[in-house]
Amino acid sequence: MNFVLYTNMEALPESARALFSASESLNLFLSEPWIETLAATTPGLALACVEDGRATYALLPLVKQEGGHYAALKHRYTSLYSLLLVEDNRQAVLGCLVAGLAALRVRALLLEPVATDDASLSELQHCMEGMGYRCERYFRFYNWVLRVQGQTFEQDMGGRPSRLRNTLARKRRKLRREQGCEFQLYAGADVPPAMPDYHAVYGASWKAREQYGDLLSSVVERFSRRGWTRLAVCYITGQPAAAQLWFVVNDKASIFRLAYDENWKQYSPGSLLTAYMMEHMIDGERVQEIDFLTGNEAYKQDWMSERRERWALSCVSSPGPSGVVGRLK
Repeated sequence: MNFVLYTNMEALPESARALFSASESLNLFLSEPWIETLAATTPGLALACVEDGRATYALLPLVKQEGGHYAALKHRYTSLYSLLLVEDNRQAVLGCLVAGLAALRVRALLLEPVATDDASLSELQHCMEGMGYRCERYFRFYNWVLRVQGQTFEQDMGGRPSRLRNTLARKRRKLRREQGCEFQLYAGADVPPAMPDYHAVYGASWKAREQYGDLLSSVVERFSRRGWTRLAVCYITGQPAAAQLWFVVNDKASIFRLAYDENWKQYSPGSLLTAYMMEHMIDGERVQEIDFLTGNEAYKQDWMSERRERWALSCVSSPGPSGVVGRLK
């Protein structure tokens, strides 16, 4: 069992694909297409692996920074980070991984955003502390999620705030009476050609200019090949008035990007489109979970049922012979 550090995705052994396949069903931000996208645009890529020539047992996607500092390979869109790790012989695998990081003279390691109940990272933290690192955790942001638990969309809406239900009914009547509208859902390979409608809405929204257009296009292209993408558009008088980009992997729907044209704000097209997508996901695709990813905004609380916390794990080497160097000697 050996520690190996790769600096590009192409050098990863074929056996690493098994790790990606296992992790992407739980966390799309550890999927191969997501990591590939970030790796292509991030300088200082450092893929820390444990392998033996036949299999890859662990992969920790990192970015090398100055002064022996390493951080998680992530983007501001990343809502959950972890390491890719096999189930068997975890203690030995993590011991090899941490020893390899120490041999690299890693002075500080920052992993974020991480879940509070991530057993793999807890085990990694324990190994880092055993190697002489001082580890701390601190809060980063909230994450709202809906666990469907077999409910229909109608049943779920019965538990939503009456204010939300009344607003949806009133705005729907007003829009149909005054303008008329159409909801269109694009999936998989149909999403990339429809993205101009998303960009048109985003450009007319309250949001700032899209800073990561190239990354977004790459993610959409890669995810669409897997059939993971869903793009919903609300058209008013034939023009895109609201757009939402969702990802669906392993019965879990993630709400990635939302926008609406402020010229149609009086009709709340964004809320109407969310209701359309929630109904489609719950009754149509029968997902088990809907994830709003990042943020504690009030409108997210209206739609979701559970709030989780995302934290950062910081590991800093302790000075002196009791720290990393002393333990290695």
